[in-house]
Amino acid sequence: MIVLIACGVATEAHAADPAGCKAVRMAEPGWNDLAFTTGVAHVLFEALGYEPKSDVLGINVIYEGMKNNDLDVFLGYWDPAMVTYYKPYKEDGSVETLKLNLVGAKYTFAVPAYVWDAGVRDFKDLHKFADKFGRKMYGIEPGSNQLMMDAIADPTLELASWEVVESSEAGMLSEVGYKIKEKQFIVFQGWAPHPMNVSYDLRYLTGGDKFYGPDLGAATVSTQTRKGYAAACPNVTKLLTNLTFNVALENAGMGYLINDGMAPTAAGRKAIAANPALLETWLAGVTTFDGQPALAAVKAKLGL
Repeated sequence: MIVLIACGVATEAHAADPAGCKAVRMAEPGWNDLAFTTGVAHVLFEALGYEPKSDVLGINVIYEGMKNNDLDVFLGYWDPAMVTYYKPYKEDGSVETLKLNLVGAKYTFAVPAYVWDAGVRDFKDLHKFADKFGRKMYGIEPGSNQLMMDAIADPTLELASWEVVESSEAGMLSEVGYKIKEKQFIVFQGWAPHPMNVSYDLRYLTGGDKFYGPDLGAATVSTQTRKGYAAACPNVTKLLTNLTFNVALENAGMGYLINDGMAPTAAGRKAIAANPALLETWLAGVTTFDGQPALAAVKAKLGL
């Protein structure tokens, strides 16, 4: 009898988090990288027995939502791009930064590899090949290319006769694809993570620190939660702390959204299926909502 009771106690499962943590309320601003990473989180939480929900909202609305206890989790704090947005919530303590989830992001001028090989490796090299570039650089939507215009206006770069061709992300990349096919020179707004880094053999130019910041416009992305959430929902928080990404994974995942037209959760499932070893890290020390081992449960749910 004593043995039976002991066995029963050993196998009894308890909820990993309080009932109020079962609904995990997330949001993202409609950017493809954040749609993908939030989709991955959604798939994992659902497989663990939670009830995740994600909305597409403006950045200010996301922060106000966390401050007002209407949202729990935001996977997309880009630093330095969002420093100004986050500042008041950091100062009043209503939103907490939990963990870096991506390093290696960047945003600056890019050229095809053959242009790099020809000698265009730095901002200061552009004017030397002005005729080959047609004195043009290619940007995205109007209003999003000021840094390119600032570079043209900088007398030290000798680009005064150049112009910025504005269109859209899709329009710019269509031109990039054409120029690469024809082996013509082109310089454009490049960034990572993005599928362009998989679709094309690109190089990023040095020398743009004054405009884009150091290390090729380097940025990090962090996971944030509303005040007190980490302590209130420790199992959710353990997963969020483990949930880190890399540029290659996000390049591929964003490709599922942009090129294949997948929904974020479908893209998340596909990425997990293609990289099942990541589950070992992501689910270390995590349980299902009802207290069972996470790794076996998630693999079973996802058919892995």
